[in-house]
Amino acid sequence: MPRSLWLLIIGMLINVTGSSFLWPLNTIYIHDHLGKSLTVAGVVLMFNSAASVAGNLIGGVLFDRYGGYRSILSGIILTFAAILGLVFFHGWPSYIFFLTLVGFGSGIVFPSMYALAGTVWPEGGRKAFNAIYVSQNAGVAVGAALGGLIAGYSFQYIFIANAALYAVFFLLACFGYRNIAVRPSAQTSILQQSSKVKNNDKFTALIILCSGYALCWVAYVQWQSTIAAHTQELGISLTQYSLIWTINGALIVFAQPIVNTFVKYFAKSIKKQMMIGFVIFIVSFAAVSFADEFSGFMAAMIILTVGEMLVWPAVPTIANDLAPKGREGFYQGFVNSTATGGRMIGPLLGGVLVDLYGINMLFIVLFVLLVLAMFTTSIYDKKLKNQKLGEAILTS
Repeated sequence: MPRSLWLLIIGMLINVTGSSFLWPLNTIYIHDHLGKSLTVAGVVLMFNSAASVAGNLIGGVLFDRYGGYRSILSGIILTFAAILGLVFFHGWPSYIFFLTLVGFGSGIVFPSMYALAGTVWPEGGRKAFNAIYVSQNAGVAVGAALGGLIAGYSFQYIFIANAALYAVFFLLACFGYRNIAVRPSAQTSILQQSSKVKNNDKFTALIILCSGYALCWVAYVQWQSTIAAHTQELGISLTQYSLIWTINGALIVFAQPIVNTFVKYFAKSIKKQMMIGFVIFIVSFAAVSFADEFSGFMAAMIILTVGEMLVWPAVPTIANDLAPKGREGFYQGFVNSTATGGRMIGPLLGGVLVDLYGINMLFIVLFVLLVLAMFTTSIYDKKLKNQKLGEAILTS
């Protein structure tokens, strides 16, 4: 891998380690420490995710127009300012404002990081995105483990630790990303793209694919919201809950050779890889629906992690393949915004379902959503395949 990609990997690791001090514990903090209902907690997280959706789309456009360095740095500065605000003002309702600003700033950073990774190492294919994904989850493992321990003393220390690591990320980006060479590509406008039917077809395919991706995130984010609160009601400690996320991140880092071997022999196409991942997601939520102690939740998370390793890196890879030259940032921004849309809807939907109908109804709805995600994934490239078939017939 090129040196510039290693700098991105290190930056993603530091960024996510800092944010992972807080995000797994958001619902617990709002529900248990600020005394709000799960529905209110879902609304707060929805604001955070809605801001992140906007940040993702803006970040992708900024990348295409101004490059990765400026777009990443602008997102870091906004996020760092919001995190500093949380250090001093983390009561109600200031928590809502600063958490929303964190979502917007971090939303700018993520698509730019992914787009830059694909641009600096285009010959790497899915390897570049997988490397960023692995570093992201290494940060989840370290941050979640430390976050649970720190929260056991005081949530105040969580905000301080998050700010300290983001300061380190700012310094790395400021001095390390300035000279990253990006291969120039022809910029294309929306009007230019609309004149090419195949590009419209590719973007339509991305929309269909990402609709299922968003539904999958609606299910996944329950682990950070309703399932997190459910574990507390069952008497599982914050340290144990954080350990679940530590295992999640550690598996993603250390089980890569096993998953890569599985993909090589049993899931040679990206679509098949995703479909297998969705089935594993369903098995995981079936397992967690019966869990009533720590070991059951840990087993369900291990199963979930295997599915995550198959699905999450696949979508940015497909987006990079579909993107016209000069629009990589926009396509990655769209992918990240749909994922964030799922994270936005998920906590509110889950909170309302649990508050009104109980946890079992939530799992039934999640099963339906994952089946729908499998359907959209199965059909997203149907038109592109028909187009290729038609071109082959014409040229034969």
